[in-house]
Amino acid sequence: MAESFDPQTKAEFDQYAGSYDELHKQNVAISGEGPEYFAVYKQRFLERLLGRQRTPLLDFGCGIGNLTRLLVGPFADVAGYDPSLDSVALARQRAPEATFYADLDAIPQGHFGAVVVANVLHHVPPADRAPLLAKVARVLAPGGKLVVFEHNPHNPVTRKVVRDCAFDENAVLLPPSETRGLLEGAGLGPASLDYIVFFPRPLAALRGLEPSLSWLPLGAQYAAWASKR
Repeated sequence: MAESFDPQTKAEFDQYAGSYDELHKQNVAISGEGPEYFAVYKQRFLERLLGRQRTPLLDFGCGIGNLTRLLVGPFADVAGYDPSLDSVALARQRAPEATFYADLDAIPQGHFGAVVVANVLHHVPPADRAPLLAKVARVLAPGGKLVVFEHNPHNPVTRKVVRDCAFDENAVLLPPSETRGLLEGAGLGPASLDYIVFFPRPLAALRGLEPSLSWLPLGAQYAAWASKR
């Protein structure tokens, strides 16, 4: 397999590894929440979608391990991959129970019951997205699920947050239709999609309604997933 991110993207995330949490905190302040809220949200979504499975799970593009460390425990066998060596070094400290890869070629093929790609694809040049997901699909075991979380470009607050974010300077957001097409084009499918993250902290009392709003294209993010045929 080739490297999953271009050299410019890898250099950017090496640069921001040490300051990522603080920058992320500033960028999501408009929601009234910190980075932990969004990581826990994804963890709980994955538990509902996948169950507490014992098959291996890979956090692809794990960064400094904010989500990876939360997946250890609910899932029995967790691994993370990121091309940023500085990010992986921090992720290992946060989730010492997980296995980490900084070399895409070292990830075993046909091995994982689920692969999570959380807010990664908008950092990948559009022309490289389909080849990347095709490579990611190869590490799935038959019947395994590939789950993609992405920012929703239909949400104006999301667009502002991304526009103001230092490490999203070169980001190109994906409409949900593109993500579904990428999953199905990688030999997976049919793809499903839920909109997520609707209410800021002042409206937290309404968050219990969010699962019933998964059809509404106003969530700040969305999750798309498909299984390996």
